[in-house]
Amino acid sequence: MFNYDTWLERSYALQGRKYIKIANVGDLTKVEPGVAQIVKFHGDFEDDDSIVLTESSYFDRLDFESPIDIKLRADLLGKSVLFIGYSLSDINIRYMLYKLHRQWESSSYSAARPKSFIFLARPNPVQERVLSSRGIHAIVSDADNPKIGLKDFLQRLSRQPLGRT
Repeated sequence: MFNYDTWLERSYALQGRKYIKIANVGDLTKVEPGVAQIVKFHGDFEDDDSIVLTESSYFDRLDFESPIDIKLRADLLGKSVLFIGYSLSDINIRYMLYKLHRQWESSSYSAARPKSFIFLARPNPVQERVLSSRGIHAIVSDADNPKIGLKDFLQRLSRQPLGRT
C-alpha cells in the first residue's frame, strides 16, 4: 500500500535527488540544510510507533506537542510548505492552520509570512476559499483523473529550479 509521501520518496529517488524522511524524533537529527524534507505528519509504515491511525492517536495529535508537531509549526512559521495528500477533512491540519493563521494575523509581521501551498486533485471552491483564508494557496489539478493530475503536477514541480514557484 502506498500513500502520497511514499510516491514522493520514490519520485525523489528516481530523479536522483536527495531528501530526508521525517517520521519520528530521531529523524530530526538527520536534517541537512538545502535538502528536501518529506515530513510524515501521520507516520510512516516503516515505523509502526509513528503511525497516527486511531481516533485516540488523532486526539493526541491535537496537543501539537510532539517533536513532529513542533517541527511542522516551526516550518509553517518560517518556510514555504507544500501539502500533498491533505484536505480539510483532516482535523489536525485544519486546527493547526487555524491557530497559525491567528498568530500571523495578530502580529505586526503578517506581511512577512511565507507562502504555503496545497495540491488538490480536484477543484473544490469551498476548500480553496477556506484554505486561502488561512494563508494556503491551492494548486488545483485540471486532469479528470486524480492520479494523472498528481503525476503531472509532480513532473512539472521536478523540472522547476529550487526556490521557484
